[in-house]
Amino acid sequence: MDQPLTGFGANALQDSFHRMVERSRTDPPATLEQRLDRLKRLRSLLTDNEKRFEQAISADFGHRCATETLIAETLSLLGDIKHTAKHLKRWMAPRKVKTELQFWPGQNRLIPQPLGVVGIIAPWNYPLQLTIAPAIGALAAGNRVMIKPSELSPAFSALLQETVAAKFDADEMVVTGIEDGIAEAFARLPFDHLMFTGSTRVGRIVAEAAGRNLTPVTLELGGKSPTLVDRSADLDEVAPRVAYAKLMNAGQTCIAPDYVLAPRDQVEPLAEKIRAAMQTMFGSDPANTDYTSIIADRHYARLKGLVDDAAAQGAKLLQPASADDPAWSGRRKFPPTLVLGATPDMKIMQEEIFGPLLPVIGVDDAAEAIRFINGRDRPLALYWFGKDDAARDEVLARTVSGGVTVNDCLVHFAQQNQPMGGVGASGTGAYHGEWGFNTFSQLKPVFYRSPYNRFADLYPPYGGKIARLSKVLRWLS
Repeated sequence: MDQPLTGFGANALQDSFHRMVERSRTDPPATLEQRLDRLKRLRSLLTDNEKRFEQAISADFGHRCATETLIAETLSLLGDIKHTAKHLKRWMAPRKVKTELQFWPGQNRLIPQPLGVVGIIAPWNYPLQLTIAPAIGALAAGNRVMIKPSELSPAFSALLQETVAAKFDADEMVVTGIEDGIAEAFARLPFDHLMFTGSTRVGRIVAEAAGRNLTPVTLELGGKSPTLVDRSADLDEVAPRVAYAKLMNAGQTCIAPDYVLAPRDQVEPLAEKIRAAMQTMFGSDPANTDYTSIIADRHYARLKGLVDDAAAQGAKLLQPASADDPAWSGRRKFPPTLVLGATPDMKIMQEEIFGPLLPVIGVDDAAEAIRFINGRDRPLALYWFGKDDAARDEVLARTVSGGVTVNDCLVHFAQQNQPMGGVGASGTGAYHGEWGFNTFSQLKPVFYRSPYNRFADLYPPYGGKIARLSKVLRWLS
């Protein structure tokens, strides 16, 4: 393989990109065998370096629970690769499309083609999963891939750059550096498709930069994903599922429950059950290796600011310790915090939390909960708990979100036969499985005309024949 590209400056970035573009325009499309080989090498990259990736990610976080890395990143990706390899031949095949009667015996086909060069701007919160998952779809679709990792994950980024260079030629897939200015220069490149995973604020900047080149984008953003607890729900079932989803990766998950809406008289009992579930799962010792650290000091300070603002405005806090406690802050582990009495004026209800803080808010009924959700940006995920099917279907019909899990949280993300994507401020486009293959392909419509079709009857001079033919066309229309 080519030597790894290190010290990616703007010139090296441009050179690498243009080399990929040239190859994508001159080489024949990658065959099924070539694509399967790339997926095989990608799988080997993961399995050969599994422990190294675990250690690098933990180093970037300060501490990252090894089991969470295994389940949410490594095993998830291995499953994605297996699923993609199994179905790739079918996905690549020309697809039959119905042909209207007036065009018989011609035929329609939809032919998937590689777009060319796909750019991936990756986040820090699940750096391996959210980098490699879109790369699986892009490589399966026959593209060449450039990856720009997050500057907040330097150990992981260096390892990814090293391991990709060892398994792939630089015109197949390459990882850039994370030096100052690289992200901005990367977003300005005229990719055939650009995928960004991150915050809504940065997503707007990326979309604007891509728009100057008319580069199509897939944006996987975030937002405030609500959890609705119907009166028919069993709170003993709700509490551990919400607690686990909220504290996985210390809440640094784009589809984590951001706040809970529950009947007013159930707010305190539900909050106490969630607090107890958090205690059972993670205890109150910040040295617990199952509990992940906050990625950076500034993020810890931001979370503390949200809690302090809520408390100053009268919110009630349920937490095992103060965020100022050196035992917690020294490890950059933020105490799991439930916030009761949160109001729209509080900062915690005005921005995505992205941490182990959970407001539990009382509502009079489902209609008020729906109004509350619909009065805000479309969320990336929505969670509903209960046993009343009619109430469930009412919420599903009257709210719009990227995805939904009923009677649990997060699990819709793991469905390989379902798309993953946002809507509005939470993103645009989708990937995962065949949806990812389609996103990174040009599904080219082709019509094959038959020599027996009478299109020539439409040519001038029109005369009386067009009047006769128009009667047939009107009937067919």
